[in-house]
Amino acid sequence: MLPVTEHAFVVRRLADQAPWVIGRAGMHYRDLVPSRLGGAMIASHIRIPDGGPVPDMVHFHKVGFQLIFCIRGWVDVIYEDQGDRIRLAAGDCFIQPPEIRHRVLEASEGIEVIEIGVPADHVTEIDHAMTLPTPHLRPDREWQGQRFVHNVGARGVFAPFRIPGFEARDTTIHANTRGLASVMVARPVAPAPWTVHEGDILFSFVMAGEMTLEGEGKPPFRLSPGDAFVIPPGLATRYGETTPDLQLLEVSLPGNPRTRAVSPLA
Repeated sequence: MLPVTEHAFVVRRLADQAPWVIGRAGMHYRDLVPSRLGGAMIASHIRIPDGGPVPDMVHFHKVGFQLIFCIRGWVDVIYEDQGDRIRLAAGDCFIQPPEIRHRVLEASEGIEVIEIGVPADHVTEIDHAMTLPTPHLRPDREWQGQRFVHNVGARGVFAPFRIPGFEARDTTIHANTRGLASVMVARPVAPAPWTVHEGDILFSFVMAGEMTLEGEGKPPFRLSPGDAFVIPPGLATRYGETTPDLQLLEVSLPGNPRTRAVSPLA
């Protein structure tokens, strides 16, 4: 059973961050949501400073939902029943369905990814018996109702977003998780109104450009690349003073939360 989300308005700015922490396989981690919303999720900014082979083993995660989104560089990963190595490049993403076996093979120098895990605490186990690649290619296989997704950002098509004044490209994760989650890349096309969403978890990461995040009863936050925020359901917010090059990575659970515009706040 997943933990009940402890909703909070969270802003995590790169400029205010503590040092990176070294984790599994020599990777460096930043915690983007320190409260982890009461254990409901973990959001990490991960980088590998030195390129080359990664000292990883075949492993899997006992997790409800897991996203890997590449924001810089590239990484080669091999997955159970998905053929030979797959290269994840900047703008691309994977979802790793629960317990799919995989191994990180090689990465470019300075690669950076955003990793989302639901719930925050989940078990990672080594599989000493499985050898990758596996002999069968099964792209339609499901693990607990989820399909493996490798979405290539360069092929994405932008369409109107849940927030008026923005457009977004869908990474197909909503369809391949049966609505469990959505992962969108959004950019501004016109001024945005104040809005309220009715979802559960709504996490965003600034990949490029700048914006001012306004929240009802909150001080405004000027955000730039590397900053992250969480908006709880029912809180009126506005994405203002956007630069033309703004790009937001948005992860929502459940997917495509109902959103409505509200009257300007005093």
